[in-house]
Amino acid sequence: MNDASAERPRYALYYAPRPEEALAVAASRWLGRSPDSGEARDITPIEGISRERLSEMVADPRLYGFHGTLKPPMALVDGATERDLLEAVGTLAVTERQIDVPVLALAELRDFLALVPSERCDALQDFSDRCVVRLDAFRRPACEAELARRRAAGLSARQDELLQRWGYPFVMEQGRFHLTLTGRVKDLAERATVLDELRRRFAAFVGQPLAVRDLCVFRQPAPGRPFNVLARFRLGGGRRLTTQVWRAA
Repeated sequence: MNDASAERPRYALYYAPRPEEALAVAASRWLGRSPDSGEARDITPIEGISRERLSEMVADPRLYGFHGTLKPPMALVDGATERDLLEAVGTLAVTERQIDVPVLALAELRDFLALVPSERCDALQDFSDRCVVRLDAFRRPACEAELARRRAAGLSARQDELLQRWGYPFVMEQGRFHLTLTGRVKDLAERATVLDELRRRFAAFVGQPLAVRDLCVFRQPAPGRPFNVLARFRLGGGRRLTTQVWRAA
């Protein structure tokens, strides 16, 4: 039997820089898409790597949009509406404050590349944990096929516990906030070439602080379709679902 949630929209709670910010502009140029406008653009090739190969390398982060995950993608539980979710996210955002990550670094995480806090940022981790817990009433439980797919990658006992409880194995202390720039690049020579290019393109942001000012709701309308910003809430700002919400056109 097919799981009905496979045909439902999915929603995720992400941090994403505002579209006018330099980091968002650099990321949209690198990935070839802006999650705020949905606008696609040509990817600039790297010397020694074809445009087609580079497009493959960034396909996953381009699909999800440039972001740092706070609560992973989920289908909504029966009885919950999109507006219900947005109201709850707005209520949470009002109680939070801007988080300042002291230093951003470019890192290799297993076999993909991402921007990360250079050291653990407790305020950011605690904020992510609150997003996972407080919005979980909206999450449609993972089906057996999804659980099996996650387990096939190899999980620790703790990760399997988190998978069963929160629908994703890499949350709480098992998660690490990151802004993904590539999918898996297993070839070491290719990865080194891409890393050098990323050092050049993101030099203005590496070694600098990152201000996490917004809590965003991203929406994927159907499987395989790109995620885009549905709503943007300023942390600590005004009433929910008022002028603090930015909606993609």
